[in-house]
Amino acid sequence: PNFRCGDIMMIDDHINLMGDNPLIGINDDRLGPRFPDMSEPYDRHLIDVALETARLNNIVAHKGVFVAVSGPNLETRAEYRFLRAIGCDVVGMSTVPEVIVAAHCGLRTVGLSVITDMCLPDALEAADVAKIIATANAAEPKLTKLVMGVMEYEKSRVASK
Repeated sequence: PNFRCGDIMMIDDHINLMGDNPLIGINDDRLGPRFPDMSEPYDRHLIDVALETARLNNIVAHKGVFVAVSGPNLETRAEYRFLRAIGCDVVGMSTVPEVIVAAHCGLRTVGLSVITDMCLPDALEAADVAKIIATANAAEPKLTKLVMGVMEYEKSRVASK
């Protein structure tokens, strides 16, 4: 409820409610351990770099918890209440499987999420997918600045080693 459409949220942590996990099956030890550590799937330092980039570019950004659901339907009022009660700030249908695989491979990640719909259970409006897509598209220049800021930081960090 403290975010607004068009804001960006740096994913600080996630909850996987997709009912699936990309690591199920035979593990290839060359790619990573059978049971990868998920205590910090999103690199705290990269989150700070993204937040600082947002501040320098006057981009409204927050940190929060992302919950992944399978979709493709949007949630009911009761589901939004449940998700809020378990500590979620935003809900989406992507990101988490990719981050699980990245953690498995030992990659550092930063996750960005665009707030495209308010999803307030007590004031829930019918979903307007065209409006959701338009909000996401309008946020693209902000996302580009944030990603470029993180990449420039990483490039300078690697070059100084």
